Amino acid sequence: MFLRSLPRAVYRPLLRSFTTHATRPRTRLNTLTCNALARSLSTTPVRRDLTNILADENPPPVQVNSISEDGILLADGLLLPSSCIFFDGQVFLWDVPQKLWEGWSPERFEFFEATLNRPEILVLGTGRTSVQPPPFIRSYFNTLGIQLEVMDTRNACSTYNMLSEEGRRVAAALLPISSQAWHKVKSLSPKNT
Repeated sequence: MFLRSLPRAVYRPLLRSFTTHATRPRTRLNTLTCNALARSLSTTPVRRDLTNILADENPPPVQVNSISEDGILLADGLLLPSSCIFFDGQVFLWDVPQKLWEGWSPERFEFFEATLNRPEILVLGTGRTSVQPPPFIRSYFNTLGIQLEVMDTRNACSTYNMLSEEGRRVAAALLPISSQAWHKVKSLSPKNT
């Protein structure tokens, strides 16, 4: 009754001072502790593992596990130290010039012209950074009916993994993060004696 007889401007600050001193302010740590306590009292177990809803029962035959300065590590443990092409469940080594786009011609991509079932998308990984190819490369793939996606090699590997899990007809042409020279060896032929 006493508070009702006072004007609001007088008793409202009094109530605020009582409530701020009576309750403990919530901090981030306090909130995290409360949430952990609530989870520990829950009767339903918390699922920590994630389920890939796009994955098929049989994973694609070529999947990139990681990429580093040493090369591209596939899910089956194979380490590819130099440029490569992934297509139709197979891995092909790819001999390309050391300098990006210097000395490149459509012959570097004739592989896709010779295949019967062409991919709908080619993910082109250009190394450490994304570097757009010359216009003639884009027009070459347009004439083949292949969509060209250009990005750095790390993102190209992730994109390839995702598209192949979705069941898309995708290929990847990947340049390594650090440029590695091919070690060419002359073929050994038996000497006629």
